[in-house]
Amino acid sequence: MNFLEPQRLWFLLIVLGLVLLYVLLQLRRGEYAVRFTNLALLDTVAPRRVNWRQHVAVALALLTLAFAIGLFAQPSKIARVPIEVTAEVTVVLTVDVSLSMQADDVSPDRFTLAKSTAIGFLDELPSNFQVALVSFAGAAALDVAPTQDRSKVAAAVDGLQLAERTATGEGIFSALSVIEQEHAQFSGDGAEKPPAFIVLISDGHRTVGRSQVDAAQAAAAAAVPIFTVALGTSGGVIEAEGQQVSVPVETDELQEIADISGGRAYVASTPDDLLDAYDSVDTQLDFREQRVDATSDNIPYLLLLCLASTVAGLFVASRWP
Repeated sequence: MNFLEPQRLWFLLIVLGLVLLYVLLQLRRGEYAVRFTNLALLDTVAPRRVNWRQHVAVALALLTLAFAIGLFAQPSKIARVPIEVTAEVTVVLTVDVSLSMQADDVSPDRFTLAKSTAIGFLDELPSNFQVALVSFAGAAALDVAPTQDRSKVAAAVDGLQLAERTATGEGIFSALSVIEQEHAQFSGDGAEKPPAFIVLISDGHRTVGRSQVDAAQAAAAAAVPIFTVALGTSGGVIEAEGQQVSVPVETDELQEIADISGGRAYVASTPDDLLDAYDSVDTQLDFREQRVDATSDNIPYLLLLCLASTVAGLFVASRWP
């Protein structure tokens, strides 16, 4: 267990001292009793002999004290908490514009659906979030630098055009470069960099450029999770040079990217699936995981220990058989 104030655990030495004192008192009680050979006189002179109930009462009292000290040290837990409104969160929307995105296995086709739902996704983000747009096919391009102007990003998304090849790794590296430039202003000692995320929409595997694994590892090193959305089905086809070419959606590579970077992967084979994926990503972007105080979660256990310790003390004090 982790604690917000671990130095307070030194107070547990008090409990250890009390345990040693109790043991010492019991040893001295035994030494005092063996000095008397007259058993009748022993019953009247020697302190009352300790029974198991007294040991239980003392043990519960010491356990309660130790538990209270543990709470004083403020135990913590990992929890999802809302991102502060003042945080300048950066989201880089990274869209695959390779030719395979024209497949119509989702209605009306992958590319049109990706653009229309991405625009809707922009409207759902908190107003304080900055959004950038990166597109990639054979190479990656920064279409819009980070901005809070949603209409500017939406217009750029609507104007995206398809091109040959798929450089997934380059798209991720470009998105990371955008985030790195945004974080440059927080490079001072002790400056905490605001959260940043990449939302990657794609349907296929990399064909050119740097490895998507290397890109995902770079994202993990920069603490930038990548949320991937695999768009399409296994039955996708496009027409190329008069022939039907199969372009099934590749989910394994996108899953790998998400796993390595610390993000999450979604698969959208229908328009509703894509909307659900955006909703899930939006929820993730509105929250972040951090360590919070869990003291209040443990108060009921302390109350139970206090109750048990009190009951045990009453049993001993009343001298019940």
